[in-house]
Amino acid sequence: MEGRRYVVCLNEEQRRKDAADRAAIVAALREQLAKGGEKSLIGNKGYRKFVKSAAPDAFIVDEAKIEADAIYDGHWVLRTNMDLEPELVALSYKHLWTVEDLFRTMKTALATRPIYHKRDETILGHVFCSFLALRLRRELETRLSKQGKDWEWGEILRGLDNLTEVTLSFRQKEYALRAELTGQAGLALRAAGVALPQTLRELPPSET
Repeated sequence: MEGRRYVVCLNEEQRRKDAADRAAIVAALREQLAKGGEKSLIGNKGYRKFVKSAAPDAFIVDEAKIEADAIYDGHWVLRTNMDLEPELVALSYKHLWTVEDLFRTMKTALATRPIYHKRDETILGHVFCSFLALRLRRELETRLSKQGKDWEWGEILRGLDNLTEVTLSFRQKEYALRAELTGQAGLALRAAGVALPQTLRELPPSET
């Protein structure tokens, strides 16, 4: 259509995820076909996508469909009427997506319920917190990039979400036990200059 442009983009993280998801589905499909009972597979939307009929009541894996599906791994299309370079179009959308993703992440991490603002002060406070979260994320990404580290934001979030600490009592003493680092939480903490406490440490006596 006149005045509209379409920009094809590739997300490497999503490409790897799409490939891994398809590989898992196809592996399970091959296993089920080897066991028989092909009719039951047709009711599974994930399986049905990669099978074809070889004979009455008999199905096999459709290798051509697997190859065709792989072409779209990680690809997405932007429609725009802006006269910008494709890289700038993709970057503008990514920034918008990042802001929306931060809103979701912030609500999940803080376990917040929907907030309906009635005063200008609370609206400004909400916008400020969201902008601050975006600024902190960009700073962390910059530090990681300068260090030449390979990282994925989803892996960082999963690692930080699993970083917990519990209090234990043993022989009338209290100890703090920290969970081991998982995912890419260690990369983020080192880039931010945050030193973690020991995995197990004794706590000072509680004040009465």
